[in-house]
Amino acid sequence: QLQASGGGLVQPGGSLRLSCAASRSIFSLNAMGWYRQAPGKQRELVGSITSGGNTNYADSVKGRFTISTDGAKNTVNLQMNSLKPEDTAVYYCKAVYRARVWDPYDDYWGQGTQVTVSS
Repeated sequence: QLQASGGGLVQPGGSLRLSCAASRSIFSLNAMGWYRQAPGKQRELVGSITSGGNTNYADSVKGRFTISTDGAKNTVNLQMNSLKPEDTAVYYCKAVYRARVWDPYDDYWGQGTQVTVSS
């Protein structure tokens, strides 16, 4: 339902931009966001944005990461600057939406994309 792209290998201090787009039409979008999971750790929220534009970030990425959406295309982006080795993880996008008018709000996940920060 969601297609993520943009991961890769980057040196510490570098930047990457992740994108995630819904592959189908959406009746009503509630929120979109990015999560990450490092080896041996639980999946954690990186940042989220509501349909109204309210954002929320993990403390560890505040000031370095920026989340944005293109509502018309149901796309969520994550601009990651000043990357650190501890940002290394598989990043997952998530959207909460109603697919059709008769559907309830539900969580939809994209496939993970690997981000590796290393010199």
